[in-house]
Amino acid sequence: MSLGHVWLVGAGPGDPGLITALGLAALRRADVVVFDRLAPHELLDEAPSEAIRIDAGKSADNHTLTQDEINALLVQHGSAGRRVVRLKGGDPYVFGRGGEEAIALAKAGVPCTVIPGVTSAIGGLALGGVPVTHRGIATSFAVVTGHEDPTKPQEGVDWARLAGASDTIVVLMGAARLDGIARALIEGGRPASTPAAVIQEASTPRQRAVTGTLATIAEAAQAAKIEAPALFVIGDVAAFQQSLAPSALAPLAGKRVLVTRTRAQASSLAEALRLEGAYPLLLPAIELERRVDASAAARVAAALTEGVYGWTVFTSANAVEAFVDALFEAGGDARALARTRIAAIGTATEGALRTRGLRANLVPTEAIGEALGTALAPHVGGTRVLLPRAEGARDTLPAALRVAGAEVDELTLYLAAPPAEPPAEVLAALRAGEVDVAMFTSSSTVTNLASMLGGDLSALSGAVIACIGPIVAETARERGLRVDVVAEPHTIDGLVEATRAFLHARRPARTEVR
Repeated sequence: MSLGHVWLVGAGPGDPGLITALGLAALRRADVVVFDRLAPHELLDEAPSEAIRIDAGKSADNHTLTQDEINALLVQHGSAGRRVVRLKGGDPYVFGRGGEEAIALAKAGVPCTVIPGVTSAIGGLALGGVPVTHRGIATSFAVVTGHEDPTKPQEGVDWARLAGASDTIVVLMGAARLDGIARALIEGGRPASTPAAVIQEASTPRQRAVTGTLATIAEAAQAAKIEAPALFVIGDVAAFQQSLAPSALAPLAGKRVLVTRTRAQASSLAEALRLEGAYPLLLPAIELERRVDASAAARVAAALTEGVYGWTVFTSANAVEAFVDALFEAGGDARALARTRIAAIGTATEGALRTRGLRANLVPTEAIGEALGTALAPHVGGTRVLLPRAEGARDTLPAALRVAGAEVDELTLYLAAPPAEPPAEVLAALRAGEVDVAMFTSSSTVTNLASMLGGDLSALSGAVIACIGPIVAETARERGLRVDVVAEPHTIDGLVEATRAFLHARRPARTEVR
């Protein structure tokens, strides 16, 4: 039997994008993933589909598994020769009990590697608008737990001593004890007027923050109904929270952005949004249902090989992927396209072609069907054109090509249908009006989202509506949405840039940063 290995991986403070590159690499090779409650569950999708996923989540009053059971589980799977990822929120060694797990593995002779993570004590606070140090104000910080082992005979944190020992005090797992901790620090000599802040679910779409002083923070948090998990920070740096909150620093930062692309395509847009500090809410509004007729695909493959088609025209990256796959299944490959010229509707489709080793001969300056038809018109008279595309796509392009004198053969590849099981949590957030920006990258995403919501898109009435192009914007308006942003150019980068510019233009005047 081969020797297994366990990786103790810190997943970061909550945003799945904050896992380290090494942690992500370990996840993608895992046979078993044992995950905590505070580890971003989106990261579970990064593990191989056949990997075993085990919930070891623990909260103050609910332990799925005890720590001893978790230790035994890691030893069991590691001893069985499996690659095991122990996925933890924050950093494994910052109140994550990673040390106990590593010791248990060492005693059992199971190889183990620790992959540190971004601890919420620093990263979570930063994303909540509080720097743990600041020149001239705070040159030291302490991180303590507000929830100690209940089996200990006495409290281990000497709050009176801690009160004056560090410029900044960060308390983890202390949401339920804010009042008691604050009183203990005041009694220990920390001025009651010391700035303080509490940040709930830092770095996630549910992040909230309240500020006050050591004397008032518990009452402020109670009034705001702040719940665990939350970070409690005491010190002059807490006064920066409102000035340095993400939304005060960048227009998209802190915004909850609805992403309606397919699961396969959502990652590029989600990554671009995370780089802007936004929180992507992934709700794929379309799933591609295969609609390829094998005999029709075989006839097209033969016709391409014989040089029947003067042009093959692609109107989406999805069409490129589905067509090349269908061509391969019909016994052909990219060589069948050697005797046809290729047109792509835009740069994203052109990129999909390049990924498949194909080069577009024509790409219009504007990524819409009308522009593609106009660009092709001088070249297609008297020729036969192949148009592989989705079922129910607009008739604008084939009509324009026929007017230009082309004979157009359409090959249906897929249907852009609403998803069978949309993510319940994101759908609930949408219905509750918790979306700040909704981004639509195709007319299908608008139509299908409306279908998922029973035809009622009023939940987006307060959101900024951003569309990748004018055709998508027209569909959104037909569905009763007020369109705020139309990307130019009609690309993912163009969509993000146009949304950023819109939000920046309507931002209120900035308050002075201390």
